[in-house]
Amino acid sequence: METVDQKQIAPEKQSILLPMTLAGSMFFILGCITWLNGAITPFLQQMLELTPLHAAFIIASFYIAVTIAGIPSAMLIKRVGYKNGMAIGCAVMAASALLYIPAAQLQKIEIFLCAQLLIGVGQTILQTAVNPYVVKMGSEDSAAVRVCIMGLLNKFAGVVVPYMFAAVTVAGVTDGDVLSQAQKDIMANSLIAPYIAISGLIFLFAAFAKFSPLPDLVFEEESSSSKGEVREAMRHPHLVLGVIAIALYVAVEVIAADTIGSYALHLGIADYSIMTSYTMKCMLVGYAIGIVLIPRYMTQQSALVMSAVSGIVVALLVVFGSNDSYLIANALLVPFGGPELPDPLLCIALLGFANAMVWPAVWPLALAGLGKLTGTASGLLIMGIAGGALGPLLLGLANMSGLGPQGAYSVMVPCYLYILFYALKGHKMRSW
Repeated sequence: METVDQKQIAPEKQSILLPMTLAGSMFFILGCITWLNGAITPFLQQMLELTPLHAAFIIASFYIAVTIAGIPSAMLIKRVGYKNGMAIGCAVMAASALLYIPAAQLQKIEIFLCAQLLIGVGQTILQTAVNPYVVKMGSEDSAAVRVCIMGLLNKFAGVVVPYMFAAVTVAGVTDGDVLSQAQKDIMANSLIAPYIAISGLIFLFAAFAKFSPLPDLVFEEESSSSKGEVREAMRHPHLVLGVIAIALYVAVEVIAADTIGSYALHLGIADYSIMTSYTMKCMLVGYAIGIVLIPRYMTQQSALVMSAVSGIVVALLVVFGSNDSYLIANALLVPFGGPELPDPLLCIALLGFANAMVWPAVWPLALAGLGKLTGTASGLLIMGIAGGALGPLLLGLANMSGLGPQGAYSVMVPCYLYILFYALKGHKMRSW
């Protein structure tokens, strides 16, 4: 992702309201598509009678697209521009959403995986286009504020989408009985109308991106991340270790957000498809606290240390907590009319709070002092999003290996330990 050597998209005096509206809508769409995984995965797991490992492939196929499409997306954006890139990304996602219709009618996991992969390609193109657009639409001094606003929109989508999905789809029984074919057909048919609506909505956003009266980002000169620049960037340990930290962070973020529904399904909780919203709510609280405290009261390094330590503690509470205990729900949910949910399930949601400040803290630490290599380094960090494919697969393998649905969450502990290492030492390393 090239963000250096670019001009502002508009004079400073020009209002950025319309560009912010465009970018905000793109981030909301990204949030809707990304966090819908947490609702669709347990739904398909039940409808198609998938093992935990097979269900993990639904999430993994979405995130592995970053590895496949990351570099081609950057080349595409360089050729067609950022506005057209946003339009193309949305168009690919909208077309891919239509694949869920034959997938539902045929009830074939292979078609669902193909749809997930292609919709992941579309979101990768959109990510590659919209992130630099946000940075360059106005003064770089205020870029961090704009990035925070976009992050909040993305996570807010993660709060509302599971509720919308649950409202328009029909879930099967959750008491452990095998579904009849008639029940499976009802579940499958309930997916058709929502995905037609999703496709139509994203096509509208594609048209908005294409035809909105906005100038595009302009390159001052033809330059790209050469192999030499990549090799030079890889000589910086704090960057390489930061890419690994991003990959492991995305792995635990996706586990917390996208597998909580499957764990709720395992516990027989009827509203399993809305569980992702609990994780997203905790992330929003973490974002808000971080915005208030950093950097006035807390450094980015301190925030990363606290995130890693709290992640380790909460992950252990998930693994060793009792599913017959409801202490957290009785303290935080039931007094306000909320449901009574087991402690380990709510601890998975609380991991969202622990995860909230990892991404914002790792990026500046990993990019520190890289100068002209910042653009190349940013592209390498973006590729760390592919870690989202790793987390669910590790969880599924751990589950199948004998640890069980609850014990499998122990795979998160080494991830947080590495993030703690990066916070304490890794980001300070300037030579191998």
